[in-house]
Amino acid sequence: MEEEVVSILSDLVSIPTVNDPVRGIKPSIDAARYIHEYLARHSIESKIVESDGFYSVIGSVGSGDPQLMFLAHYDVVPVEGQSWNYDPFKLTIVDGKAFGRGSLDDKSNVAAFMVTLKELSKLNISKKILFAFTGDEEVSGENGAHLIVKDLLNTNSLPKYLVNGDGANHTVIYRRRKIFEVLMRVPKKLKVVKGSRYTKSFNSYYPVSQHAHAAYFVAGVDVHPLLSASVFVREMKAYVSRLCGNFVKSNVVPQFIDLEYVIPERSGDECIVDLGLTDLVRGLIAITKMPIAVKAFSEYGISINPNVYYFNDMHNLVFDVRAMSTKELVLDAFKAALKELSLDAEVYVQSDVGGYMNTSRSCLLIKAFEEVLNGLDLRYSVGEGAGASDSRYFVIHSVDAVDFGPVGGGMHGSDEYVDMSSLKMLPKVYLEVAKKVLF
Repeated sequence: MEEEVVSILSDLVSIPTVNDPVRGIKPSIDAARYIHEYLARHSIESKIVESDGFYSVIGSVGSGDPQLMFLAHYDVVPVEGQSWNYDPFKLTIVDGKAFGRGSLDDKSNVAAFMVTLKELSKLNISKKILFAFTGDEEVSGENGAHLIVKDLLNTNSLPKYLVNGDGANHTVIYRRRKIFEVLMRVPKKLKVVKGSRYTKSFNSYYPVSQHAHAAYFVAGVDVHPLLSASVFVREMKAYVSRLCGNFVKSNVVPQFIDLEYVIPERSGDECIVDLGLTDLVRGLIAITKMPIAVKAFSEYGISINPNVYYFNDMHNLVFDVRAMSTKELVLDAFKAALKELSLDAEVYVQSDVGGYMNTSRSCLLIKAFEEVLNGLDLRYSVGEGAGASDSRYFVIHSVDAVDFGPVGGGMHGSDEYVDMSSLKMLPKVYLEVAKKVLF
C-alpha cells in the first residue's frame, strides 16, 4: 500500500485539475476517468456523473445498509502568481517531502482512499461503504457533494458515518464553522470640503504564519489592511475620496489597499470627498467586532473580514463571515450594527445549504480514529478546523462526520507538499478506521 499510494498520487498530480472560475477553467474528465479505471481494474463498480461541467466518481463496496462513506476531492486551486521551486504538476520528492499542486489538498487523500477501497473490496463486508471523488470542492461543492447528498436522500441511503479526506496534519476534525458571504451596498454621496488631499497604503501582515485565507485570519494577531484604514480614518477624522487595492475574492484577505483621503482644514483647497464611502470605511472596525448569535461553541469564535471592494452605481463591500450560526442570525446582526452606526446601507447575506459541523466528541468514528492513530504510534490531535469542507452538506442530515488528512504544508500556496512518511501511512489509517466502524 505504501508504494502504491505514492504512485497514484504522482499520477494524479500530473493530471491538471485546476478550478479557476475567474479564467473559466474547470477540471477535465481525465482525473475522474483515472480513478474510475483504477477501481474497475480491482473489480470495484463506480460511475462518473456530470453536473454543469464538473465530474464526480461515485460507487460502493460491500452490501447491506450504508454504514460508512469516504469522500475526497481531486480539484485544486490555481498556481498563477505563485513562486514555485518545483514543477507544480509533477510530484517531486525532496528530503522526505512530496511537492506538487494538490499533494496535500486533496489528491493525497484521493490516492489513499483508492488504495483503501481496493483493500476493503477483498474483505467479506456485511455493510455498505459508499465513496465519492468530486471535482468542484474548491468552488463550492454544489455540483459534487451537494448533489450526491440529494441523491442519497432520495434513495434513503445516507451513511451513518462520513470520513471526509479534506483535513491536514493528522487532526481529527469534528467541528467547523459555517461560511456566510455578506454584501453591503452604500450609496455615493459626494461633497466638497476644504482640506489637504493625501494617499496612504495599508498592507496585510501575518506575524505567525503566512496564509491570506480568511478562514485562518486571527483578529488581534494578524493585520487586515481595510481594518487598519478604518481605524486611521476614525483617528484622523478624515474624509475618504477613493479606495482601491488587490481585491481577489471573498475568502482572501487583500494584500494591500490604497486610500485616498482628505484632512479637513479651513484654509485648505476645495476637495471632492465621498461621505458614503467615508462612513463605510469608518464603520468597518466596529462591524467586524459586532456580536452574532451562535448555535454552538467554536474555538475560532466569530470572524468577519471585509475582503472585496468594488464600485458600480454604489459602493460594494463583500465580507467573509464564519460562525456557528444561521443566515437569519447573521442578517439580524448586520442590520442591528447598521442601525447603531447610522450607516445608510443595504445588506444581503448568501450561504449554501450546508450547515456548521459539530460532531459529538464521543462519536464512534472519532474514537476509532484515536484508537488507530494511537496504535500506529502517530502524533495527532482532535479539534476544530478553521476552514469549511464538503462535510457541511452531510451534517445537516445527522451524518456523523470527521475530516482528516496527512501532514504537509503550503496548502493553496507555493510549494505545496505532503510528508512522505505520513502519506505512506494514510491508507493504513483509513483501512483500520473502516474496520473498527464496520466490524
